[in-house]
Amino acid sequence: MAMISTAREADVSAPLESNDRGTEQNFRFYDNRQKYLMFVNTCSEKWVVAERVARELSKLKPVPPAVRFFDAGMGDGTVLARVMRSMHEAYPRFPFLIAGKEISLEDIRLTLDKMPDRFFEHPETVLALTNISYAEAPNLMPSKPEARARMTWKAVPLKGATTAEFERQILELQPFLAQNWKTKVSEKTGSLIPETPTTLILYREDCEFMLADLIPKRDQPVADYDLVIASQPFRLSAATEFKAKRVLAPLARALRPDGRLLGIHSAGNDPGLEIVQIVWPGEDPFTTSRHALLEATRQAMGDEAANFRFDPLPSSEALFRYEMHTLPDEIDSESASIGTSTLLAAWNAATYVAQIDDERLGEAMSSPLYLEATRKVLRKNGELWFNDESYVISRKSGAA
Repeated sequence: MAMISTAREADVSAPLESNDRGTEQNFRFYDNRQKYLMFVNTCSEKWVVAERVARELSKLKPVPPAVRFFDAGMGDGTVLARVMRSMHEAYPRFPFLIAGKEISLEDIRLTLDKMPDRFFEHPETVLALTNISYAEAPNLMPSKPEARARMTWKAVPLKGATTAEFERQILELQPFLAQNWKTKVSEKTGSLIPETPTTLILYREDCEFMLADLIPKRDQPVADYDLVIASQPFRLSAATEFKAKRVLAPLARALRPDGRLLGIHSAGNDPGLEIVQIVWPGEDPFTTSRHALLEATRQAMGDEAANFRFDPLPSSEALFRYEMHTLPDEIDSESASIGTSTLLAAWNAATYVAQIDDERLGEAMSSPLYLEATRKVLRKNGELWFNDESYVISRKSGAA
């Protein structure tokens, strides 16, 4: 959701798992690749999110045989690759099980494109990617027998010892990805779901002996993670109870004792929202606080909640911001004009984070008001930034 604010890495092209069928049939926001790609390439969100995730590493208490990490919505893999670099710095000789969920074929391709250097720097890595739901993805396997029966499971031992060799073998997977990472619209919910439940596992062949006990096996659950990222894996408009029951609770259950789930979502109260509210007075999609999400998750987990800690974090730690990239003095100078490309990038970022649907965008962009609103806010603030907030759910030590 990858938020639509901060983890857009997190699940920008994920299935819109929602109980509001009518809304989702009319508007599958995350499907718009142009908005997404412009956003991630003009804003620092992924850098800042990866930095925020990296701060959790010092709080982990991994146990043999590996450090286990799950990314609940990888997006284009930028955050994942950056976190893996930080993990190598923190645990240079520990084996890693890196697992992630992503339904978008394009994002899986982009993610894999960033992995050759990760296998080179940290040979003791097992990478497992899947396209199934949040509730099932941590185990890399669907729960329903009929889905299991048509599951595609592929393990690829990468030969060689150079990034060029790894890259060639990953590129050879393109036909497999094109065949198995297709999506369709669910008749029940109107959201995107995978045509074929699929899990792809990569590791270095020369490390197979060392990693044998860590490489996931079909029909053997693997959910036992030290760290899980849930960076905006759901629509802002989805019901709080739905977010808790269908996303956060299943991900929390995938934690091992002392494991930590880091949640991140858009918080609003920033210049991006100012732009939106000039065009649509009273618009405020950022209505679910981290406190409300944690309480709803506690309720969704019932008696199990006693085994977990739900930490909203103090605001000084929970809140952070990221910016849109601009040229030096492009906005600060009173005499300088703001280029149309900058205005369009800012408008796209503001409406992307606020998850404004295409119909309303089309209406707003039929007059120059949207550019005037964007220019006014950029002039007022001298830059464009967005606020996110984070929270932590951790499994207590010794809790089953």
